[in-house]
Amino acid sequence: MPAAYFVVALLTAQLGPIVAQAQPTPVTAPAKRPVADFARLPFMEGPELSPDGTRVAAKLAIDGKQVLAILNLFNPDKIPPAFVGVGENDLISWQWVNDAWLVIGLGNASVYDGEDFYVTRIAGVSADAKTIKPIAFREGGQSAYVIWTAHDGSPRVLMARQKSIFLGNDFWPVVEDVDVSTGRLRRVLDGQPDVMRWYADASGAVRMGIGYADSNRTSRLLYRPDGKGYFRTIDRANNRRDERLTVPFLMTSDKTKSMTISAPDGFDTLHELDLGNLTVGKRVYGVEGYDIDNVVMTPDGSAVAGVGFTSDRYRMHWMDPALAGIQKLLDTAVGDRVASIVSTSRDQKKMLVRVGDASQPGSIYYYDAEDSGSMKLFAYLNGAIRSARLGPVGTFRYKARDGLSIEAVLTLPKGRDPKNLPLIVMPHGGPEARDSASYDWWAQFLADRGYAVVQPNYRGSTGYGKKFLDAGDGEWGLKMQDDLNDAVTDLANRGIVDSNRVCIVGASYGGYAAMRGAQRDGTKFRCAISYAGVSDLNGMIRYDSKFLNANAARAGWRQSAPDLKAVSPVNHAADFSTPILIMHGKKDLRVPVAQSRRMVNRLKAAGKSVEYTEQPEGDHHFTREADRVQFLEAIEVFLAKHNPA
Repeated sequence: MPAAYFVVALLTAQLGPIVAQAQPTPVTAPAKRPVADFARLPFMEGPELSPDGTRVAAKLAIDGKQVLAILNLFNPDKIPPAFVGVGENDLISWQWVNDAWLVIGLGNASVYDGEDFYVTRIAGVSADAKTIKPIAFREGGQSAYVIWTAHDGSPRVLMARQKSIFLGNDFWPVVEDVDVSTGRLRRVLDGQPDVMRWYADASGAVRMGIGYADSNRTSRLLYRPDGKGYFRTIDRANNRRDERLTVPFLMTSDKTKSMTISAPDGFDTLHELDLGNLTVGKRVYGVEGYDIDNVVMTPDGSAVAGVGFTSDRYRMHWMDPALAGIQKLLDTAVGDRVASIVSTSRDQKKMLVRVGDASQPGSIYYYDAEDSGSMKLFAYLNGAIRSARLGPVGTFRYKARDGLSIEAVLTLPKGRDPKNLPLIVMPHGGPEARDSASYDWWAQFLADRGYAVVQPNYRGSTGYGKKFLDAGDGEWGLKMQDDLNDAVTDLANRGIVDSNRVCIVGASYGGYAAMRGAQRDGTKFRCAISYAGVSDLNGMIRYDSKFLNANAARAGWRQSAPDLKAVSPVNHAADFSTPILIMHGKKDLRVPVAQSRRMVNRLKAAGKSVEYTEQPEGDHHFTREADRVQFLEAIEVFLAKHNPA
């Protein structure tokens, strides 16, 4: 069956009736689902409505791989999906420029003069996907990115791009006006030394740039009140002293007023900003005890529409009155589930809404404010699980041994009494990241197999203010590891888990924590599982030194612990006292596969219990469904052997 007709059939099957009130799914008796149900790639990722609200551009999962598709909302049977072929390139981004054209970002790992580089480019794509216009593909440097799209219906964007991949005058990005329908370029701004990022206002005037000098690790903010005059430096920051720039993100026709994210009380909050003297003014919005995550602009980029933040889960505070009103209606319609506006038409009357909660993958609905406020089911994000509710998810707080309050996410097996359960400790990657009560395919798979899963937001996690973030400095494998162990103690004291039946599982930094747990605290864990984990911190310094801004990378790694060798599991293979499963993707560009290969070789030489699987096509982010299936199957067998539920 051709792919286009396959997708049409799927979407047609998933279209539902108009719903006024979503009913909660009844609790059913626990039963093991197939591994493939959890390993499925999200059917739809990053859906974006066209400005007129008639089409959707999204990354779809087809036959276990992700492809960009353009779907017609109203005549899917007559107008089949259009697919955008990107060959061996990574699809990084996609956005509508007008109703007839999109611009996409592409990336590819390439070798120049024997050096490895990750190169990005942009291309224009017609709405029927019949025309693709590569923009300056055969010339330029390492990066190209869009800084502005037109709002007048023309197919124009502003692109910043390097003209050479090697350091020199052409290394610093220029800005060009691009017609994505023809590929024609017009230079609007020359590059400036050390400035890699440029920013434009809503009208398309380039008004700001951020420069960074890696030699002395200092940053500067360049600004001009219009798109014609000279730039002047209005702020500087020394990264070695943990300073940060005051960066305006809203640039309107009023040349003196803007907004910025500032942290006068230690938490990121939204503030007014006087551009004349760069004075931070009145607080506009903040959340007690949490940082704000992001700011959502109106479709034309001229005003703030809403502010996102994560408390127990991600939430959006709409400042736009119309969107705030629609959000209230949506919240009423979906009952005890969560409705999140993910994309709107230019007039903000039509929108895509994600509906679900932490116990289900969720669905995408189409909402039309002018059509009696109707909602239509557009697509299930997981066609096997659909709207079924899986393991219940919640958050709780516990005290670390030094008194620090830590928030954690807990997923429990559905239908089981939460007493004396076997436990999986699953620290997040980053480590500058965090977990929240949202759908997690790993956690739900493990809960389905009978395990409680705890995801501690250990010190150094983001979202809890600067003091909590800084508490992780120098604590890789030390207090950050203690925080994981203290979560086990707390849950055991509550009677929820059996402290004698605990394993630790993680990826990236979480994979490091799993290795460190097996090496340092093996008596606490019956087994450990690491995916794409860091085993050698000094090895990561050598790896990152090959890339731009190596001084900043080295400083970041050296800030991880007082003695990197002492907290690197690769140097302590003899200390491992619990069985460990290690998996890694050969095509991982963030943590090189050599990190796991070296660890495995040393464990085998020390006579330790280690199993190793290397995925030939695997990357750092599980973008292939086959790799997800293999991973879940491997950990199911490993856990059944060493920590049966």
